[in-house]
Amino acid sequence: MPIDVFLMVLGAALVHATWNALVKTDRDRLALIRVMSFTQLALSVCLVPFVAVPAAESWPYLAASMVLCTGYMLFLNRAYQMADFSLVYPLARGAAPFIVAVVSVGFLGEHLGRASQLAILLMGLGITSLALARGAASLRDWRPVVLALMTGSFIGAYTIVDGLGARAAGSPHGYMIWLSLITALLIVGCVGWLQRGRRTPLSLRSRNAGITAGIMSYGSTWVVIWALTLAPLAMVSALRETGIVFAVIIGVVFLKERVNPARLASIALTLVGTTLLKLSR
Repeated sequence: MPIDVFLMVLGAALVHATWNALVKTDRDRLALIRVMSFTQLALSVCLVPFVAVPAAESWPYLAASMVLCTGYMLFLNRAYQMADFSLVYPLARGAAPFIVAVVSVGFLGEHLGRASQLAILLMGLGITSLALARGAASLRDWRPVVLALMTGSFIGAYTIVDGLGARAAGSPHGYMIWLSLITALLIVGCVGWLQRGRRTPLSLRSRNAGITAGIMSYGSTWVVIWALTLAPLAMVSALRETGIVFAVIIGVVFLKERVNPARLASIALTLVGTTLLKLSR
């Protein structure tokens, strides 16, 4: 992977973890997600005249990714309602490259060497131990773990779809802007339906956080989709998940969450697996 692509994706991982923290800390997450989507819709409308319409071959991928990205945002919101940022984010993001690797072997016919197989094993152990490292009391409720893993499934799925779609589109920039446009419309519609009859006035803090998170999400996603056209999918996915480290730092330093040694060890194991997967491809 070229060094400029490496550094851009690493920066996108930091930005991604930061906007997730903004979503987690807001009291009205659905309203914030709605503002995020309106912000991204406005950006896309402004930028559409400057990019080419994606090639027809990429439209099935656009349609699939639109649904997957919407599912990701809705499940992410639900997971953040039930558990700490420093649990949900590492679990969801750590599961994504594991899923990408497994699907690429089982369904796309890719071959993995021994180093990649070891990386997948480490990631699987890290994810499993992270789910078990929550303490005896919290083990009675597995819903946060299930929601985080389902969120990770959406991440893994849209990573594969966007990688293939951006390559078929002829331009990653056109693909990104059109994808953001149609996805924002769908998310706004879904959030409006979920909020029906119980919408509350939006605070200035939530509005500002939503606009900021929308811009940050837009930029980080654009970088990753561009990188998916220049490097192998598994490498980009694994590097992007270094955001796990940033998430733990944000959770502990800024959100004052308590992270026990067992959870730190699990996160470290997952990160070692993602790094090994990157280096082995």
